[in-house]
Amino acid sequence: AGTEGERGMGGAQAAVERRIAVVLFNLGGPDGPDSVRPFLFNLFNDESIIRVPRPFRYLLARLISRRRAVEAGKIYAELGGGSPILPNTEAQAAALTAALGDLGQVRVFIAMRYWHPMSDAAARAVKAFGPDEVVLLPLYPQFSTTTTGSSLRVWHEAAKSAGLAAPTRTVCCYPGEDGFVDAYAEGIRAALAAASAHGRPRLLLSSHGLPETVVKDGDPYQWQCEQTALAIVERLGIDGLDWLNTYQSRVGPMKWIGPATEDEIRRAGADRVPLVVAPIAFVSEHSETLVELDIEYRELAAEAGVPFYGRVPTVSVAPRFIAGLAAMVRLALAKRRAFCSHEVGRVCPADWRRCPQAVSAGE
Repeated sequence: AGTEGERGMGGAQAAVERRIAVVLFNLGGPDGPDSVRPFLFNLFNDESIIRVPRPFRYLLARLISRRRAVEAGKIYAELGGGSPILPNTEAQAAALTAALGDLGQVRVFIAMRYWHPMSDAAARAVKAFGPDEVVLLPLYPQFSTTTTGSSLRVWHEAAKSAGLAAPTRTVCCYPGEDGFVDAYAEGIRAALAAASAHGRPRLLLSSHGLPETVVKDGDPYQWQCEQTALAIVERLGIDGLDWLNTYQSRVGPMKWIGPATEDEIRRAGADRVPLVVAPIAFVSEHSETLVELDIEYRELAAEAGVPFYGRVPTVSVAPRFIAGLAAMVRLALAKRRAFCSHEVGRVCPADWRRCPQAVSAGE
């Protein structure tokens, strides 16, 4: 009996001492006026964004970042000179840490892609923590080679350089995760109720756009955004809801996926219908929500004659969203698959050959 009791106590102690590192991936953003141009350079020097060989990509990144720094600086000036994405992500990290406290010693790290703290610093910090297991968790609900794929590539390079060899699980995407969908549906219901005072509202479920060439190359992002939109509409359960899946933030001369959010705002003005816009590919506030949606598109809506323009906040630290993130971490720890977002494995149809589950399975 004494031996069994000692084993029981030892098991409890081992559970308490289990060290788990969770790494949150996000885009990052300049923290002041002086970092706008280097942030842009890092963005456009990413081989997942500018798909040309390195010498030419470096020169293009320097040219584009220099040309866009002034206009981008004006955008960030609207936000006080820098992006709020880091403090928003830090709040999410704190909330997730609390939600996972029963697992043992859980520490949540942040790895931004284009500005500090970046993957090299995060990997060294994780190595110093000495985790038994690592879970990589992107704050991009829908997988794209340009976001999650790029972040994972840089992370694995940084982890190797830091000598980090702890068993690692990756949450690749969660376009229909219940907590994520519930949190957005809750915000949308409130916004639709306010818009209904001005007529029958139209709902735009807006995501960041991508060039069509990226999608044609097998990137599943657009398909996953459509799945998120369908899941949210189903969760809302509103008969006859007028809604559209749209895309924002187009830049450059290439053809981008659509329909464009700004075009649909103009159409809503022509139809004289109130609008509600929900940024379903974003989980934290930053320039695309606080400036593009809240200022630029609101002004466009007024000019177009939209009788009401409401913007749904990002899910941020909404309890249901954080609970959803925590559930995915627990699932990742319980499974042996390298990419373990879904209990049934891959969710993307076979056409989307850039799905990481296809890559990990050697398809």
